[in-house]
Amino acid sequence: MSVRELVVLGTASQVPTRHRNHNGYLLRWDGQGLLFDPGEGTQRQMLRAGVAAHDLNRICITHFHGDHSLGLAGVIQRINLDRVPHPVTAHYPASGQHFFDRLRYATAYRETVRLVQRPVAVDGELERSPAYVLEARKLSHPVESYGYRLVEPDTRRMLPDRLAEHGIAGPDIGRLKQLGELNGVTLDEVSERRRGQRFAFVMDTRLCPGVHALAEGADMLVIESTFLDEDVQLAVDHGHLTAGQAAEAAAQAGVRHLVLTHFSQRYDDPTEFERQARAAGYSGELTIARDLSRVPLPKRS
Repeated sequence: MSVRELVVLGTASQVPTRHRNHNGYLLRWDGQGLLFDPGEGTQRQMLRAGVAAHDLNRICITHFHGDHSLGLAGVIQRINLDRVPHPVTAHYPASGQHFFDRLRYATAYRETVRLVQRPVAVDGELERSPAYVLEARKLSHPVESYGYRLVEPDTRRMLPDRLAEHGIAGPDIGRLKQLGELNGVTLDEVSERRRGQRFAFVMDTRLCPGVHALAEGADMLVIESTFLDEDVQLAVDHGHLTAGQAAEAAAQAGVRHLVLTHFSQRYDDPTEFERQARAAGYSGELTIARDLSRVPLPKRS
């Protein structure tokens, strides 16, 4: 059975709290697992959330501030300790190669797994597979930062009533899908396009073109909202977003499910983030992320 869900491992920004671990997010995409921004304590949070090292296929780092990457050392060593049977691919800003190397070899351990390094240097497509296309866009932060986006290829939904009208059944349906036309009947006449799902991950950034490009048409957008709107100048100064800014960007992009996260330790009440997001005009499904919560992707339309 295919599963598409976000497993939230941590939601704190620079300073963790009693209730918020440093960042960490696992996207389950059918049989694959993509780990985003493993901050300090991620390995333990994985254990608490029921996430195994074997679940990981990719690691995506947005930037090399500690709350987004200090857990990388432990995660890499756990992958090797558990002898994960498949290669694991790591994406991260190319300008931070020296940080990645330090974290990868922070202490002694035995390497048993092939870790494929795919640093990101420019906007665009990173990987293409039958399941999705992985893209990156540059963000606006004091250190180089990239957001990530998964796009599932569009498919066709066969329409039973139209198939029946044209007398197409059984193996002929498969032939029509493969050939695009059968006995004068085209695929367009008996099917409709089914839009692939889209997932976007946006961490530390000011508002910039990259935010809007990543969010456009996303079924789920996971996005930082470090500050509340009254602290917008702090957000601008430190390269972050407010709840209202993140929600407004999501509304403009037509996001179906908005997940706000990466909260400053100065705030205790998560309901205020929700209130400000709604006040900014976002009317879709909204989740204020909590550690160890699971958020399913919206059902395909």
